[in-house]
Amino acid sequence: MDIHNQIINWKSKGKYFNVGAFKIWYHVHNPDHERTIVILHGYPTCSFDYKNILKFFPEHRIVLHDYLGFGLSDKPSSEKYLLKEQADRALALYKHLGLDDFCLFAHDYGTSVATEILSRDNEGEFEFTISKLILSNGSMLINMSQLRPIQKMLKHDILGPVVARLANQNTFIRNMKNIWHDPSSINVNELKILWLMLIMNGGRKVLPRITKYIDQRYENYDRWIVALKETKIETLILWAENDPVAVIEMADVLQKYIPHNTKITISSSGHYPMIESPRIFSDEILAFLSSRT
Repeated sequence: MDIHNQIINWKSKGKYFNVGAFKIWYHVHNPDHERTIVILHGYPTCSFDYKNILKFFPEHRIVLHDYLGFGLSDKPSSEKYLLKEQADRALALYKHLGLDDFCLFAHDYGTSVATEILSRDNEGEFEFTISKLILSNGSMLINMSQLRPIQKMLKHDILGPVVARLANQNTFIRNMKNIWHDPSSINVNELKILWLMLIMNGGRKVLPRITKYIDQRYENYDRWIVALKETKIETLILWAENDPVAVIEMADVLQKYIPHNTKITISSSGHYPMIESPRIFSDEILAFLSSRT
């Protein structure tokens, strides 16, 4: 199956949900199962990151969606792409699907959406029960993050639009290889798919706007780190050891901050453990979900 047909096939597995004037693409794996994991994906990719792990979860319902500005969802050029509003949209989707109790998984960008959700949960006015929480390779501790040059340029008011216009498939693949543990293991065709999903629907134009999530992490740092320190939810810190961006030392600090946690590291894996080490990644999640609270 060629690249474009793979995108069509993946898109056909999901549906669109209207949030205000915009459409959010989502996919529910095993919709008839009760035990549910909701997944908040990373930047600048999308839910396609998780297609190879779904087969390892035959007894769980898994809810994936592409945030506004990402993947197969709408990418309006007028939006500010606030992380708090991404949390609003995620929760609106979960309500639409009738979810009430789920495990919340978050990676990379998604960990900041998750900490906003945790803040609301801690405030006591929350419509859902988060049974367990899984955090994976996200730079919530933004002062410790080893940002890539491309991220710094893209979020710049002047340089960002220029860099986005000049970006191409080859630069995307090169930058992705730089955050892999073993670049020789990369499925280049899948990276090409991720690139096409990134730029479709005007994605190139909004890339500088969504990259400003980095600044939002500084602006909301106290709120979101306090949320981690105050949560009562049992948490798995699932960290790939060889991530050059969300470095392993972050997991050590998070272990000190989060009250009820288990830390598991995945060796020989970089920033995208769900792609680089899908079986080990999935097995660790299943083990955590089967453990008693």
